[in-house]
Amino acid sequence: MVLAVICGLIIMTIIGFMMLGSMIAGLSSESGAKPVLARSGILKIDMSEFVLSEQENEDFDLSSLTSGAAQTPKLSLWRAAQALKTAAEDPSVKYIYLKPDGTTSSIAALEEFRAMLDDFRKSGKAIVSYTENPTIGSYYLASVSDKVYMTSYCAASPMIHGISVQNIYLADLLKQFGVNVQLIRHGKYKSAGEMFVRNAPSAENQHQTSEMVNSIWDSYITEICSSREISKDKFNSLVDNLQLRTAGDLKENGLVDELMDRAELLRKLADLAGIEDEKGLKAIPFTEYAKSKVYASFKAKNQIAVIYADGDIIDDNKPTDISGDRFVSILEEVRNNDNIKAVVFRVNSPGGSAFASEKIRAEIERLRAEKPVIASYGSYAASGGYWISNSCDHIFTDKTTLTGSIGVFSMIPDISKTLRDKLHVNVVTTNSNAAGNPLDITKPLNDKEREYIQALIEDIYENFVTIVAEGRNMDKAKVDELGQGRVWTGAQAIEIGLADEIGGLTDALLFAAEAAGDSNIESWGIQSYPRPMTKMEAFASMLEHATNDNVLAGTPYETIAKLALKWNSETQRNHAFARMTEDYFFVK
Repeated sequence: MVLAVICGLIIMTIIGFMMLGSMIAGLSSESGAKPVLARSGILKIDMSEFVLSEQENEDFDLSSLTSGAAQTPKLSLWRAAQALKTAAEDPSVKYIYLKPDGTTSSIAALEEFRAMLDDFRKSGKAIVSYTENPTIGSYYLASVSDKVYMTSYCAASPMIHGISVQNIYLADLLKQFGVNVQLIRHGKYKSAGEMFVRNAPSAENQHQTSEMVNSIWDSYITEICSSREISKDKFNSLVDNLQLRTAGDLKENGLVDELMDRAELLRKLADLAGIEDEKGLKAIPFTEYAKSKVYASFKAKNQIAVIYADGDIIDDNKPTDISGDRFVSILEEVRNNDNIKAVVFRVNSPGGSAFASEKIRAEIERLRAEKPVIASYGSYAASGGYWISNSCDHIFTDKTTLTGSIGVFSMIPDISKTLRDKLHVNVVTTNSNAAGNPLDITKPLNDKEREYIQALIEDIYENFVTIVAEGRNMDKAKVDELGQGRVWTGAQAIEIGLADEIGGLTDALLFAAEAAGDSNIESWGIQSYPRPMTKMEAFASMLEHATNDNVLAGTPYETIAKLALKWNSETQRNHAFARMTEDYFFVK
């Protein structure tokens, strides 16, 4: 035991020194000379070098200490927008060189970033892209460019296919272990939990998933085809028939402008920059430019607060998710700050605890009574994510946002057969009353217990519908029709009245500034909440929330381990959830 403690202290000391060195290096780089744009005036955006995120934390990943793998830096959408705006006005920036391949940013983040690039082009400056192995996501981004170039190497493999979504179903697997998941819900489309009780999607879930994927696809190709001046029918035909197999196929069908190898590309970039010798061709990386040119303004007296609700909505105080009590405190702080004149509530959440959602929504209402509150939706604003934000004064959504999912569910596992038949364990429960614990997982629910939980679910759903009806000024019957747990895309949400306008975070900030009485966004300071975690705080959080299930990370069982962790943490604290289907895994 003593040896184990000593070893642990040694390991912690080593990690501490590594972190200290990392932080010192970071401070050194920040206090040193700022990057200077080379004479060529090229701003290089390599999408594989960063991930577009909601907020930026000091980049630190515990796994990188053990695996040696470098963590991809995060770049917030707000900083990206400000950097591109600065670049458009910066005389030293001649054009943008975009490498779209290798992006791991979300579909909605790519949508917002593409709109930012389009705004940059309106300044009169060009964007040129070079792609080698494009996917539909990377090509969607590249298509905004003035010119799209592609490698001429014969080994290039375009992967411009349709968008897919994959869900796993575990009923047979759980049955082998004797586990029976008892799913109680309201909403025929409320598919959260189906993965534990079915081997395939219900008809309703299959319908909504198909509609959702088709809506996202239509949003993608509408912009692609507009930029490349080809018909949607032609593009769909090319994709349906797998006719975009080679670089030549893309060139022949007008999706790229020229094919060239690296030497030819460098010559082209030099010509565009007005440089005779490509050896003098240098470009500044976008992340360096963004971090050297963009600062949050703290000097302006009048402030707009951006509150980031990013993650699952939970009852405990985990700092990486949306804690009910923590967000109530944040909202109260913002409400009491007289310098803050307007609020943008940036939601990127699939939902979670119904109880925590209502806590946050109630505090949003108190905030709205004193200041305009504008919602901005990221990848998700579904179920609990919609619960907390639907009553905001105005809702901006991306076309590809997943929202709605107005429904409620509860899951109670029954492991009695596992204990009895697999482990040969007998559990004897003694209750003080005829009605014992309906959430006891060592026995199946009886009829009375099931009716009791169903009634709880119905009550919460009724409250959810009432909240949305009041927040969106809609008839309750209409909300119920649009609800039933159904997931909608942002584009669909605009059509049915669940959101107000297509737009990103920047659009929401402009709207908030105008709502507060001064449409000149430059005169406002921007304050972000919650405060991003430092490396030390992130490290402490990882240690606090580390579990033995982490040993499955990187194995085929990692997803199941994560689901087990989520199931365990949620069922320990709350038994009714406003959350969309567990997770959509997009192949883009």
